[in-house]
Amino acid sequence: MAPDTYLTQFVFLGLTDNWVQEILFFMAFSAMYVLTLWGNILIMVTIVFTPCLSTPMYFFLSNLSFIDICHSSVTVPKMLEGLLFDRKTISCIAQLFFLHLFACAEILLLTIMAYDRYVAICAPLHYPNVNMRVCVQLVFVLWLVGTVHSLVQTFLTIRLPYCGPNVIDSYFCNVPPVIKLACTDTCLTGIPIVSNRGTISLSCFLALVASYTIILFSLRKQSAEGRRKALSTCLAHFMVVSLFFGPFSTDKLVSVFYTVVTPLLNPFIDTLRNEEIKSAMKHLRQRRVFKPYPIYIELNLVTLKVILSFISTSILYFL
Repeated sequence: MAPDTYLTQFVFLGLTDNWVQEILFFMAFSAMYVLTLWGNILIMVTIVFTPCLSTPMYFFLSNLSFIDICHSSVTVPKMLEGLLFDRKTISCIAQLFFLHLFACAEILLLTIMAYDRYVAICAPLHYPNVNMRVCVQLVFVLWLVGTVHSLVQTFLTIRLPYCGPNVIDSYFCNVPPVIKLACTDTCLTGIPIVSNRGTISLSCFLALVASYTIILFSLRKQSAEGRRKALSTCLAHFMVVSLFFGPFSTDKLVSVFYTVVTPLLNPFIDTLRNEEIKSAMKHLRQRRVFKPYPIYIELNLVTLKVILSFISTSILYFL
């Protein structure tokens, strides 16, 4: 390829080149994606149609469901297409932008939700006075910060010259594997990219740790019933945070976890551990707002066990 020729499309290798595994992966990930969409939409509809859930906690929870839908939709459909067809090309600019936008938005939202739990538990008398307008403003700010972050990451990546090769050893476009293909020294570009990502991730992580540390210390002064309710709420949120922060890696199989599995587990955790949401879903079902709630829970339980078993078996096979 001539040195003055620049790439506009990239080829990704995908998860595997074995057609049997491709079919199995396609079936498993298709089921997971459908359940992710259905579960998160179910939570959003429940919160919107239930007036008693018009609180900051559930407002943020509905936004988390929306982000999970968007986050998984950035990578999963293209991955499923790659599992079915031999032609695995992609224009990286759009995927890079939206991937970082939704990932940053989710990190910031999880941090805001941790602070919301801190106010609810450590300052319960002030919590009912929290203005929903402030919550809307916080969500607006997180989308603004996410957009700026994503623009920086995308601009710094696409401004590099790409003369070839154009093969990405992954199933989606992310900054590290893409800049490796640049036909120039990427040290100066890599520093602001890592600094930008690291500043946001580290700041949010420290804020999350501080919030939960203060919450745990404050629980000592509460009654046994108060501690139980607070721990139940915080545990569900902490599990979601752990799923999102824990598996970051450039490894393809580990990347599957936070692009495919985590968006599925979030509504699964929130639905089954939150009595108010389960009660609201049953009430809406009685009003015939939606009918398949029990089917969804049962299907989630069975399918989740099958999918997790399949993933663990596949990982052991690859290892």
